[in-house]
Amino acid sequence: MTTDAIALADELLDVLGTYMPLEATFVGIEGHDAELTDPGEAAHARLRARAADVLARARASEDDDRVTLGVVVQQAEAILTQLDARVVEFTLAAPMFAVGISHLAFLPQLAPSGEQDATGFRARLAALPALYEALAQRHRDGLEAGRTPVERMVGNAVAFLDRFLAQETPFPGHEQLVADVVRPALTRYRAVLTTEIAGHGRPDERPGLCWLEDGEATYAALARMHTTTDHTPAELHQLGLDVLAGLDAEYAELGERVFGLTEPAEVRRRLRTDESLRWRDAEEMLDTARAAVARATAAAPGWFPRMPAAECVVRAVPDADAPVAAPAYYLPGAPDGSRPGAYFTNTHEVRTRDRFIAETVAFHEAVPGHHFEVSLAQELTGLPQLRRIAPVTAYSEGWGLYTERLADEMGLFSGDVMRLGMVAEDSVRAARLVVDTGLHALRWTREQCVDFLRTHTVLSEVEVQSETDRYIECPGQALAYMTGRLEIVRLRRFAEETLGDAFDIKEFHGVVLGSGPVPLKVLDDVVRAWVASA
Repeated sequence: MTTDAIALADELLDVLGTYMPLEATFVGIEGHDAELTDPGEAAHARLRARAADVLARARASEDDDRVTLGVVVQQAEAILTQLDARVVEFTLAAPMFAVGISHLAFLPQLAPSGEQDATGFRARLAALPALYEALAQRHRDGLEAGRTPVERMVGNAVAFLDRFLAQETPFPGHEQLVADVVRPALTRYRAVLTTEIAGHGRPDERPGLCWLEDGEATYAALARMHTTTDHTPAELHQLGLDVLAGLDAEYAELGERVFGLTEPAEVRRRLRTDESLRWRDAEEMLDTARAAVARATAAAPGWFPRMPAAECVVRAVPDADAPVAAPAYYLPGAPDGSRPGAYFTNTHEVRTRDRFIAETVAFHEAVPGHHFEVSLAQELTGLPQLRRIAPVTAYSEGWGLYTERLADEMGLFSGDVMRLGMVAEDSVRAARLVVDTGLHALRWTREQCVDFLRTHTVLSEVEVQSETDRYIECPGQALAYMTGRLEIVRLRRFAEETLGDAFDIKEFHGVVLGSGPVPLKVLDDVVRAWVASA
């Protein structure tokens, strides 16, 4: 029986698929496999009207399924927040967030296979000129209204396009379509960036949203959206500082065992400068990731009531994406099993990248992190599809970060060097709360962000630079990690204290992963209901 809540969830699912059709194909939302997103003003106005209508009806609904309604409300609000922020106008280079770049990063992953037939794939390639024409117009509109990109990002976007165009066969099997349609469209878009947008961007001294009209309010809305909390930027900034201060004891303890150093700053300096802690080559990086994933997979049945049916494979980030891509990321498998979940690790300039974080990142991105979270949600067939695939950043990234510490409980780390990597990664996520709010609410310069990351984390220089650019172009997203993890930890402690000896860690993990991705306030309700019924 279809309830009011389920009908609203299904309706919003189609809105979400129209808004993000490539992602829709990845996660199995039907009806959008031949589409590309339309970034035009008119298309966004239509999307906004549809999302607002669903939101109004969800808020007014008296359906008893409060979890589904909570997801519908949060997801509809998220669409409205992103559209109202008009980030498409001034976000140019971030591979996961800039429309013009993300399509080139994701489309090769959707080459015809079980979930993407050849006809739909060709239709998408043929539609690229319209996408880039509409995108170019949005950049012009933003420029005219004073919503300018950061100048550095214009150059980064052009460099990405140049690398993509330099490939001999970016879409194998579609060479004629690429030659006649795709390359000319990208060349025209590149020309718009170099001749119309370049030279008008904001300098590195003004990279944050707070430098744009209404930017502070826009950023506060994005922070609420990504964290699914009501924390203000000022509160999040202080939270990051507090967590960083609390990590020093672990740096001292592990630093003494590994290096004979007890001063936290000296431990971080050693991690940053010791060349023996870098990779020899890409294969060493990939082999270490594969071993960590295999170890975690073997141990997981003792900590989780269910194991995902889908496999998780380890791959290198594609060469065209690598110079500006994140150090690592996960892409979900196809719901029909035709494509496994994939953990991508970035081998670009591999000898400059840190070896000691490899296991932590693998546990976060793959097993028992995002691969478990996403794959188990896909298998929740008794829920509306929106409940299985909703992009709730704080839930998803909070779970990923939670599993880094869980991996230590599970005994998965190969030694104290890798456990130092766990602490180092905590530093990065805590620092994100500080620098993201610093850039977008407190008028930090790019160099302030770079200096803070150099001082308080052990990121390599190439990662300091790429992470800084990511925070500039993805305002608010980086806040979700530590915010989400702290909430999951708080709920676990509540359950442990309330249930005492009756607490079962496998059951707790089953509850957290058993409702699909949900806003943190809804997760609180879910856990409390479980505790009350235990």
